[in-house]
Amino acid sequence: MITIRNIHKSFSSQTLFEGASLQINEGERFALVGPNGSGKSTLFKMMLREEEVDEGEIQFKKGVVVGYLPQENAPTSEHTVVQETLDGVEDYDGRIEAEAKAILMGLGFKVTDFERRVNTLSGGWAMRVAMAKLLIKKPDLLLLDEPTNHLDLDSLLWLQEYMAGYQGAIFVISHDRAFVNTVCNAIISVQDKTLRAYYGDYENFLAQRQSEKDKIYSAWRQQQDDIAQMEDFIARNRARVSTASRVQSMIKRLDKLERIELIAETKAVKIRFPQPSRTGTKVLELKNVSKIYEVPGREPIKVYEGFDFELMRGQKMAFVGHNGAGKSTLLKLLAGVIEPDSGERKLGLNVKTGYFSQHREGILDPRKTVLQEAMDNDRMNPELVVRTVLGSFLFPGDNVHKKTEVLSGGEKSRLMLVKLLMDPPNAILMDEPTTHLDMPSVDALVAALKEFEGTLCFISHDIYFINALADSVVHIEQGKTTVYPGNYDYFRHRQDQILAENAGMKKKTDAVSAPKADNSEWEEKKRQEAEGRKKTRRAETLRKEISYSRKTVESLAAKMSAPEIHSDYRQVKELGDKITALEAKIAAHTVELQALESGEVAAQ
Repeated sequence: MITIRNIHKSFSSQTLFEGASLQINEGERFALVGPNGSGKSTLFKMMLREEEVDEGEIQFKKGVVVGYLPQENAPTSEHTVVQETLDGVEDYDGRIEAEAKAILMGLGFKVTDFERRVNTLSGGWAMRVAMAKLLIKKPDLLLLDEPTNHLDLDSLLWLQEYMAGYQGAIFVISHDRAFVNTVCNAIISVQDKTLRAYYGDYENFLAQRQSEKDKIYSAWRQQQDDIAQMEDFIARNRARVSTASRVQSMIKRLDKLERIELIAETKAVKIRFPQPSRTGTKVLELKNVSKIYEVPGREPIKVYEGFDFELMRGQKMAFVGHNGAGKSTLLKLLAGVIEPDSGERKLGLNVKTGYFSQHREGILDPRKTVLQEAMDNDRMNPELVVRTVLGSFLFPGDNVHKKTEVLSGGEKSRLMLVKLLMDPPNAILMDEPTTHLDMPSVDALVAALKEFEGTLCFISHDIYFINALADSVVHIEQGKTTVYPGNYDYFRHRQDQILAENAGMKKKTDAVSAPKADNSEWEEKKRQEAEGRKKTRRAETLRKEISYSRKTVESLAAKMSAPEIHSDYRQVKELGDKITALEAKIAAHTVELQALESGEVAAQ
């Protein structure tokens, strides 16, 4: 479908690509990874013909339609949300309009939002409109640059499921490991100025990459030993007539020797939160709190009323719930960023809070430099110390003099983390801290927060991040909270159990209250039960076949990634064809299974 062949691309003295090649076929799902500045977004721009390649070529199969979602630059149209979503769709009918509305609702919009003007939305919600506009057109290839940045957890889970059934090809840049593992079947790594494919999930990519580094290092060490022995022999025998010919021969071997180069290590963010002073057992408390938002022209939004909440020392809590449930409001109330309309917020003994917002506006002063922002606190940190910390967060040298208004989203996130480090709290409250961070930076943040001995509350749409850190999940719904001990996977497990239990209770209640049926009703009931058992058996068969097919795909992908077969085009193609056939089978079985499961839910 798309062939990238031997491309070269440089900007002044920096070379991004040198002889890079890649083939994207119909239905393939790739995640593009690489360090900041390695050329990921530039590759997308070259594929969109917004940037020219210096050498090589990018060829598209005739008629291929490419859809692109940028990381930023939300639409500012005066259209309504629905009008903007359907803008550019030719001759759409009621069915397509209904599909567009379903996509919008999946992305978190309510029916009451459909007639809102796009230019009245925040940047994040306008980006969701841009995504809906892209999805309704169903292009042959989706190019997505950090598509999860502006989503909450519910809309992220919906998008994952939607992408799993998408018929076209997908090429995505994303820092969200769980999203990548769910949606993609291969990692395309920008490394050594080339593009390298690793089939399998992100963990498989890391393992293979480390194995490659280990092998190269082992070969390099052996070569260094050989070189040292040859140079030693030359030095000891250069003056001897009897060994002159051997010395000359060895000198020529050294001159012709192709030196092994070690893989350059990518500079990574280093994060370590200073261990905080110890607080009392109860860190924060909200007592009988109420919070209402006044909305011009609409009914006031009552978020909390008579609400109580406690946060204890050492807890690491994740807040989850539907969009608008009150997660950010609760975090801001705990942080003291907003005041309750009634009730009180009580700080525990020796508690100092630090707040990290997903909205950078109003927190970073656009007139200040990076260094000035990092030093803006009450601790009077020496400039040398601050510069050292900024350097470890990838702000080296004169980069500290950049104004915050020109920083990228990732740079702003890293700078806000620096500000927390420079004035360390013992209770950290974070709203979407992983947005705009790349995967290595997310890993560094996870490692630092695991070692942090203070108290942590956070909101995140990154399932990997929640599972790695949370020791409890707080589900927020209609102004009430329920605390589940454990990580996000355990929370989902308990939610599924509760749904099953409620469905079972409903069946029992219906059976007790049902009037005595006559023979025809009894026969119909038996027929439906038999049909239900048949569907259940079919669903179980489909699940087993899907599971077996996925394991087979993983096995074939591992074989395909083995370096020794890369030169065997026939074997690579054969494995690729098998994987493609299995993935088509998985997709078909998944659609059938979803239809059966929705039928079971409806029957209940």
